[in-house]
Amino acid sequence: MTAVGDIRGTTTDRRAVISLLRRLRSGEGQANPLPIWEELRSLGDVVRAPWGGYFVTGFDACSQVLRGRTWLVPDFAWQERQPDMERWQAPATQEMTRTLPRLNAPTHTCQRRALGNPFDRATLQAMRPRVAALASGLLDDLEDRLRADGEADFVHTVAEQLPMHTVGDWLGIAPEHFAHILDFTHRQVYAQELLPTKSELAVSAQATLEMRAFFTELIGQRRARPGNDVLTGWIHHWDARYPDDRATADQVIYDLTMFITIASLETTAVLLANAVWFLTQEPSRAAWLRRHPEHIDDAIEETLRYDPPVHVNSRIAADDTVLAGVPIAKDTTVHVLYGSAAHDPRRNEQPHVFDIRRNGSHLTFGGGAHYCLGAALARLEARELLGQVLERFPTLRPVTPPEYDTSRVVFRRIASLKVTT
Repeated sequence: MTAVGDIRGTTTDRRAVISLLRRLRSGEGQANPLPIWEELRSLGDVVRAPWGGYFVTGFDACSQVLRGRTWLVPDFAWQERQPDMERWQAPATQEMTRTLPRLNAPTHTCQRRALGNPFDRATLQAMRPRVAALASGLLDDLEDRLRADGEADFVHTVAEQLPMHTVGDWLGIAPEHFAHILDFTHRQVYAQELLPTKSELAVSAQATLEMRAFFTELIGQRRARPGNDVLTGWIHHWDARYPDDRATADQVIYDLTMFITIASLETTAVLLANAVWFLTQEPSRAAWLRRHPEHIDDAIEETLRYDPPVHVNSRIAADDTVLAGVPIAKDTTVHVLYGSAAHDPRRNEQPHVFDIRRNGSHLTFGGGAHYCLGAALARLEARELLGQVLERFPTLRPVTPPEYDTSRVVFRRIASLKVTT
């Protein structure tokens, strides 16, 4: 048994945990999850989940899980050992289990090495003018809607569109497909929730069929008519790696293309909408940042800390171990709570205060081998967009608070954010 920290114990108050989870899924809990994080942390750094396994609430304990090599992701091998196989055999779940976030070594290592760093400094520098141009065009749309109607939905007009246009442009996907991709992405994600219902899994299954058909056709068309884009490069690489096994090459290319596309959409959209919401709900905050644009990156990091786009991520104990003084048996699931960790006062003082100059800590992009591939790209998109919003819309303000999709707990989605000038 290996010790991985001794912070605080756990609780067995099942009813209290169930009550908190119900509140988290409510409209009030989605709009302001901070009191729920605080109550969960008060139960311990490692809190027993009602269905088995544990929630991890403290920053240090979460960091240990995300960065430690003794913690695995729930891959096919783990799923096959579970008693509730029906849950894991859902089509959408199976589809996502083949992607990078659900692969362990050595398969994960092989694919990450082959992929390299798709968003290294040189790539981002090359992408920056295009991202700036895309942001400018979308803000033109926002300006037109504000002029015509007096208010506009920032999420639908800008926040969801910028990551879609950015990754679509990068992969060479025609803009007429963007609305369809966003639609099946919103529906497919239900399979990645903690406890999806049968009806939600059915919605995800249909979205998965549409997703599979779209990306399979896209790859086939690109193989027939290569271009000067990233997808063409992946096809050349994996075809050369598996010259006698086209099916395997196609599967890897599909998994990479599908995952990188959909993974870059909802999470970045939440970051962009949150950043605009936090800055414009207090005009003095936006005014200060407009005078001090050198702190735009700090505003982005504080947004990521204060309200992370992903609330939960799961890991599996590779061996019997101890976490925060709590014995954890091999194969046990632990759920890392990003928001709770970021609001741990032992790591960030006065965590309930949104402070652009905090220079605080967060785990929003994960850690270790599974650190988010698109972190640098999301930051680039946010940086370019916020700079332009501050310059072009000095009087932008929200009409109402954001509206959240309350069917989500793991992956947050801001369904609407109405703004005016």
